[in-house]
Amino acid sequence: MNKEILRIAIPNIISNITVPIMGIVGTMIAGHMGEAVESIGSLAIGVTIFNFIYWNCAFIRMGTSGITAQAFGAGDNHTTTLMLARSVMVALAVGALMLFLQRPLGLAALKIMNGGEQVAQYFFARIWAVPAGVLLFALNGWLTGMQNAIIPMIVAIVVNVIHIACSLWFAFPLGFGITGIAYASVVAQWTGVAITALICWLHYRRRMAKISFAEVFDIAALKEFFAINSDIIVRTLCIVATYTFFTAASARMGDDVILAVNTILLELFTLFSYMTDGFAYAAEALTGRFIGARDGVSLRQCVKRCMLWSIVVGVGYSALYTGFWRELLGLFIEDGAENSAQLLDYAGRYIGWIITIPLAASLPFMMDGVMVGATQSRIMRNSMLLATIAYFSLFYSLRPVIGNNALWLAFTSFMALRGIFQYFMSNRLKSIYRQAE
Repeated sequence: MNKEILRIAIPNIISNITVPIMGIVGTMIAGHMGEAVESIGSLAIGVTIFNFIYWNCAFIRMGTSGITAQAFGAGDNHTTTLMLARSVMVALAVGALMLFLQRPLGLAALKIMNGGEQVAQYFFARIWAVPAGVLLFALNGWLTGMQNAIIPMIVAIVVNVIHIACSLWFAFPLGFGITGIAYASVVAQWTGVAITALICWLHYRRRMAKISFAEVFDIAALKEFFAINSDIIVRTLCIVATYTFFTAASARMGDDVILAVNTILLELFTLFSYMTDGFAYAAEALTGRFIGARDGVSLRQCVKRCMLWSIVVGVGYSALYTGFWRELLGLFIEDGAENSAQLLDYAGRYIGWIITIPLAASLPFMMDGVMVGATQSRIMRNSMLLATIAYFSLFYSLRPVIGNNALWLAFTSFMALRGIFQYFMSNRLKSIYRQAE
């Protein structure tokens, strides 16, 4: 079972780790543009806006992977083929809608996030990458359900190498600033779609079943697909709300240094989250597979082993941040840059939260994977709603007393509570295990 978990987890970890590295490189580029605080803050707001868009489209990946994994476990090639067609169809529709609405969406986002001219230029450049990003969600969700983590890993490495290279080239020699990072996203994402589609066709064409247009648009099947996805959309909206509010609240603290520090520290959390998500993806793929195969013994073993791996990752990251947080922060802030000493001083006041969060969030991330694989979307939705209520309640009740610490306490509690609620709402996972009987 450990081999099965690692077979899926390790490639996903490699894939995922390239994403925060891309974000870290972007932050480092912004930090070397002279006005470090302004550039980092503008990039943070721009990235947050697109996180809002992408996270709201994550239902395509999650809804696709769970159903596909169960069909794969049952040996149903017809359903796996239909899921690929449906997810791509939905992704194309969503991507086209984002481009059509880019003007009102952009103006609303800039107003809500207090974005300036730099943020506006970043938004209207990067919006052309959104359809490609959504298509990658669909393709990667299908591949996860097919128990294939190698293709997404290869594509992620290529995409992020292209993104980093283009970001450096567009930002400095061409002089585009942080807008160059946005253009780099467009080039990299569309390259990723082309590579993924080509590899999928070459690798899976013999396993594709013949399907008709009418089957793809079958009303009953689409209702089931969107019923699961509607719960995931609500769940994702809660995550988007908490993350977006985190940056917005940081921007409204009245101190640009706090915004910059919170942005950098959140990058460290993101580094952890994408690492532990590798085991969440393994839990997602294997849970669906064992439920589809009606293999309850393997399902229980899988969940227990994924829990252990997640705890190991959380402890490891807490130890890393405890011992080397100054060195890690030094990657983001150039020595001698304006406000660099102040940034490090402020970061030291809140570093305890970054040390604590991996311990609080490791199991909840894994629980998300189990719920996706089991297509228990209602539990995901309800648990996330309760955790989000707790998040805002803690922040607004404690902000007058402890300031920025209230934001970090609310965020840490949100991470822990979502897993706790899922565990008890599934009757301590018994309802998940019954699906494999």
